[in-house]
Amino acid sequence: MIKLYYHPSPNPAKVALFLEEAGLQYEVVPVDTRKGEQFDPAYLAINPNAKTPSLVDGDAVLFDSNAILLYLAEKTNRFLPAQTPAARGQFLSWLMFVATGVGPYSGQAVHFNHFAPDPKEYAVNRYMFEAERHWGILDARLAKSKYMVGDTYTIVDMAVWGWARGVPYIFGPEGWNNLPNVKRLVDEINAHPAADRVNALATRHTFKTEMDEAARKAMFPHNERLATH
Repeated sequence: MIKLYYHPSPNPAKVALFLEEAGLQYEVVPVDTRKGEQFDPAYLAINPNAKTPSLVDGDAVLFDSNAILLYLAEKTNRFLPAQTPAARGQFLSWLMFVATGVGPYSGQAVHFNHFAPDPKEYAVNRYMFEAERHWGILDARLAKSKYMVGDTYTIVDMAVWGWARGVPYIFGPEGWNNLPNVKRLVDEINAHPAADRVNALATRHTFKTEMDEAARKAMFPHNERLATH
């Protein structure tokens, strides 16, 4: 059976959405990142980058959520675009845009807004600017297309959904005001029973919620370098 190494955060959610949408049987293996479980040697053997999610499917061992989505889509031949060069080109471009732009800039915007010590004005300005720019590109795309790749619901939309649920946390309570087309997509996916099942995963296991000193050490190990300077 497929094993999904999971924490209730954007990247694992989009993989869980695929598994639920495709009706695949899978086992959830919780990885509590605020407790530092991502650094356990057994987990590092699966994912040397010490992040979630990871997925084990028989002999296939994968990490990075977008790689996992692409693997599952190709394995099942589900949630892929039309097999034309034009559609394939758009599909890969937007999938990588989410992987290399939307996710990283959103994550850094959250980090510097909510967790980084002062002074941080320059970093907040940079990452908020880039997060806003990337989300604006997504919204412009969805203004002229039902889904990210035309009229076909694909793993690109799942990748967007994983991060888009955090828009109010990234940009504040008014964050949706500038992203009406992304909101339309998110609302549509949220109406799927599969999305309800993904949301329920977070309640099946107990994850640490406190951002105490131990959690900060596990989540932000780079801070240890500051102590030596």
